[in-house]
Amino acid sequence: MTENGKPLADDERPRRDEATPLESAQQPAEQTSDAVRGRIRYQDPEHTTPREPTLAEQRARIAAEKRREEQRRAELEAAERRSQKRRRVMIGGGATVGVVALVAAMYSASEISNETNAVTRYCASEQNGQAVVADVEKCDETYVTSHGGYIDHDSGFIFMPLFIGGPPVPQYRYAYTAPGAPPPSVGSTVPGSSFTKPTGTTIKDTSGKTIQRGGFGINSKSGSSGS
Repeated sequence: MTENGKPLADDERPRRDEATPLESAQQPAEQTSDAVRGRIRYQDPEHTTPREPTLAEQRARIAAEKRREEQRRAELEAAERRSQKRRRVMIGGGATVGVVALVAAMYSASEISNETNAVTRYCASEQNGQAVVADVEKCDETYVTSHGGYIDHDSGFIFMPLFIGGPPVPQYRYAYTAPGAPPPSVGSTVPGSSFTKPTGTTIKDTSGKTIQRGGFGINSKSGSSGS
């Protein structure tokens, strides 16, 4: 319709694909706004200059590097302490094993030497300055006292009644062979014997029983009389 109420001619009517002046003015603005919202910016890594970190970012990076360095130093110190502890344990264990092995070897060698150089204690009577082997019971305290004899514990002499040994009064005491000598037989004269009890030496009786241990051994006292 025209302003005077008449219908518009076909050529005067606006076409659908033609925008009015107002629409034409609004359309570029809307297109520009849509283009800004949907645009993706692309940065070429070969030509783009990286942004300098801010002061806060620099401080944070320095603090992180410092923490990592402190942690690494603490781990190294802990590893070194563990290594030193293992070395001390190994050295101490080796020293202990070495000492034990040395003592065992010395003890074994001492035992072998003591057995080889053991002396034999036997009952003897002195005749013409020589030790003559007597029956072992003649030096046994129980046997002596039960047969009327007596023992001088200070001198080690054992006195038997006349009717057993005949005159003079029989006297017996313990004698000791030379080191390594075999047990003597009754009635024999044992050269190299002594009536003095040796110290620090393994002593056995005529049956082979150990009476005293020498060297690293422990001394054991016999229940029989005599020195």
